[in-house]
Amino acid sequence: MINMFEVNETNKMIEQENLDVRTITLGISLLDCIDSDLDKVNQNIYNKITTLAKDLVKTGKTIENRYSIPIVNKRISVTPIAMIGAAACKKPEDYVTIAQTLDRVAAEVGVNFIGGYSALVSKGMTTADELLIRSIPQALACTERVCSSVNLGSTKTGINMDAVRLMGEIVKETAEYTKDADSLGCAKLVVFCNAPDDNPFMAGAFHGVTEADAIINVGVSGPGVVKTALEKVRGESFEVLCETIKKTAFKITRVGQLVAKEASKMLGIPFGIIDLSLAPTPAVGDSVAEILEEIGLEYAGAPGTTAALAMLNDQVKKGGIMASSYVGGLSGAFIPVSEDQGMIDAVKANALTLEKLEAMTCVCSVGLDMIAIPGDTPATTISGIIADEMAIGMVNQKTTAVRLIPVIGKGVGEMVEFGGLLGYAPIMPVNQYSCANFVNRQGRIPAPIHSFKN
Repeated sequence: MINMFEVNETNKMIEQENLDVRTITLGISLLDCIDSDLDKVNQNIYNKITTLAKDLVKTGKTIENRYSIPIVNKRISVTPIAMIGAAACKKPEDYVTIAQTLDRVAAEVGVNFIGGYSALVSKGMTTADELLIRSIPQALACTERVCSSVNLGSTKTGINMDAVRLMGEIVKETAEYTKDADSLGCAKLVVFCNAPDDNPFMAGAFHGVTEADAIINVGVSGPGVVKTALEKVRGESFEVLCETIKKTAFKITRVGQLVAKEASKMLGIPFGIIDLSLAPTPAVGDSVAEILEEIGLEYAGAPGTTAALAMLNDQVKKGGIMASSYVGGLSGAFIPVSEDQGMIDAVKANALTLEKLEAMTCVCSVGLDMIAIPGDTPATTISGIIADEMAIGMVNQKTTAVRLIPVIGKGVGEMVEFGGLLGYAPIMPVNQYSCANFVNRQGRIPAPIHSFKN
């Protein structure tokens, strides 16, 4: 039973501590849209999404008004488009027409992003997969709302290094295609190891083939709420610290569960999962880095950062998992540089480096996220960074990701402005030594020995 104290407490978290539901994401299967005729594929996609998603934004606004809970984003994820276009698409430009259809339908139903312009190539690439991947730069340059992701590895299959090499080139090409907008296309492109089928967050959301025809997934947030709670226990023991994070995560997740169940009921679409991730924004006070500072670090990146982040991530999961019927997605703490004011400040103070961020990804829920790097960074270096992050995910049996933005025409120390939730970022230095001979080897890195569990 929810009492008046809890209602007032939740209202305070919303009004003063930046609590929000970051996204309601409607996952839609497009498997029944497959056809050998490209025009028919595009029409089928348009018809299905407009039918299922026509009330999504209106439903979100109704829930916001009813419960006074901000729902920042209403989004859609779809079945990886490499599969949907395989029978009809004969060249990369054919896939671009599907991206344009997705963009048009997203605008019509009013969502801010649509994810699933994706390919799953952890063990090998089909012809269709490669065509879609090669179409990504053009697709992201000519659309506004489309997000793209490619899964390059998994604990069970190893790392597809041919795809890793190709994605380094694609990231660089995407940067060039959108250089007039500070290479913004790269902010809508992420590569994964162990990508989950039910992630509601962009740019990596897609609707996995194991999912139902349509589902509702919700991503909660609340770094500001956790930070405020920790301010009240300064100097206390780790036991008190952990208990505080757990209790706070429970309260945040209950808000997400309420929104998810209401949206499911109103839309007549099954509830999928709650993603427990602490997702920061550029707003002051809504930062994962500031939580780490409240725990006792001068800046994110100081010695002890990885341990503090590991503890935070674990306690968020322990607190949130009891608050929801189904937990999934990524679930933990995001550490995007451009979207987190505390991370930006740490980079400016030279406390946080790319190498330290990589170490932090070993214990948090995603990876190297929204990091601006010099525009002249070689494609092979980008591939090497991707390979390192894929290896962390593969060996540790966790999801890892890379969203790098080589900003064409800018160098270390310059600033780049993306706007909105994407924020702004200083260009970070990248190791100058070459990994080209490593990246240019062909084939796969095998799965680790502990992957054999059958």
